[in-house]
Amino acid sequence: MNKRIVIVPTYNEIENIEAILDKVLSLEPVFDILIVDDGSPDGTAKKVKEIQQVQEGRIHLLERKGKLGLGTAYIEGFKIALAKEYDFIFEMDADFSHNPDDLICLFKACATPAELKEENLPEEEAGNGDMSIGSRYINGVNVVNWPMSRVLMSYFAGFYVRFITGMKVQDATAGFVCYRKNTLETLPLDQIKFIGYAFQVEMKFTTWKYGFKLVEVPIIFTDRTKGTSKMSANIFKEAIFGVIQMKVNSLFKRYQA
Repeated sequence: MNKRIVIVPTYNEIENIEAILDKVLSLEPVFDILIVDDGSPDGTAKKVKEIQQVQEGRIHLLERKGKLGLGTAYIEGFKIALAKEYDFIFEMDADFSHNPDDLICLFKACATPAELKEENLPEEEAGNGDMSIGSRYINGVNVVNWPMSRVLMSYFAGFYVRFITGMKVQDATAGFVCYRKNTLETLPLDQIKFIGYAFQVEMKFTTWKYGFKLVEVPIIFTDRTKGTSKMSANIFKEAIFGVIQMKVNSLFKRYQA
């Protein structure tokens, strides 16, 4: 059977962590979960350890000392998932802005017909992708509870990324993603530089430059109702100027598997 793991970075998610763990672990087919906690002072990691004792083997925890950035959390998580030989590796937020039920859709978009047949899922729904993206904008604008200013900023950020990079991805800043194992094994993870939301763009751009197949899956993104958003002006600044830097740097690189 295929092995799937969901990587969830956390910082002060005590209000959401138990519910997100319960939901992910209840899904069929089975998804394991890796929490990467950046020293949450609210006790997020402690709560994860309590639940680990009940769900032995399916919950993994990486505790880090302080806020080290989204990008480094995922890179460390990817390395752990690959070492544990997971076949499909997912990124997801802890705050239910990403609907855990959509993990199944992301899996289907990366699976082959044979892999879906193993899970008793319809073979015709196989997307055969190397990376699937939970996209807010592939079918219009599917965002709930965001102010219009943030919707517009996010939407036009996608347009900007497409213009600069040449990628056809509608939602390049999306953080709800599935990778096949081979994709992450091929990418030079230690060369991924960005640590904020530009990390999401860089991962998609690098995957695309290596010739992998990217598939967008429509989702509805619902802004968090509990906890505090980690978004800031500096994050958007990194994304805007980082994309230009990334594109220029790519002109001097060779992308070979």
